[in-house]
Formats: sequence, structure tokens, C-alpha cells
Amino acid sequence: MDTFQAVSRLKPARIWDGVVARPLHAERLTIGFVDIDPGVLVPEHRHDNEQVGFVQRGSVTMTIAGQARELGVGETYSIAGGVPHSAKAGADGASVVDVFAPGREDWKTAPTVEPFAGRWP
Repeated sequence: MDTFQAVSRLKPARIWDGVVARPLHAERLTIGFVDIDPGVLVPEHRHDNEQVGFVQRGSVTMTIAGQARELGVGETYSIAGGVPHSAKAGADGASVVDVFAPGREDWKTAPTVEPFAGRWP
């Protein structure tokens, strides 16, 4: 693992149609810099990893354990392991930063896309 990196240089992984994550894996956690295309629905799913995150750009409606809330820039969410959740990007799309503990091993083998500038500095 490189000690210093630019988000824009992390290899993008295709998580779902219209959802690309640039994962940064550490020993015990994963940070995902995630871009969601406008209006895209991340389907309900669950995983053992605890997840916390915040909206960096745009808006996203998070539904966590059946409770929905539209979140804008700077707002946060927290999801316990095993809890069902989904997300829908607003009209302008969204960029979120997700932190998972333990790390997302499944993201290490997710299909990747060609690097592109993306929406990250």
C-alpha cells in the first residue's frame, strides 16, 4: 500500500451500473470514494461491514432499515453491519465517501474500469 496517493489515481471499480468506487484499502478498513450517476438507485443490500459516510457532492436519498432521508453535501450516515440499506442519487448525481470496517474484501476483486479523471481532485 502506498502511503500517499491522489484519489483521482485510485483504480475505479464498477460496483453497480452507474456506481463507480475508488477504493483505498488499509489493513483493517476500506475507504470508498464513490460516484453515483444522476437518478441511479443502489439496490437494497446488506453486508457484515459497518459503514459510515458523508455526501461530498450532490444529494442522495439513503434508506437504512426502512427509514429514508435525503442528504446533501456535508451530511452523514451510519449503518451497522447486517442492516439493509439502499441509496438513490439526486438529479445531479452524488459523490460520497464511505468507510467500511472491516475492509471490503469483495471490492478487491470487483471489475474495474479504465481510469478517468472523475469528480475527485
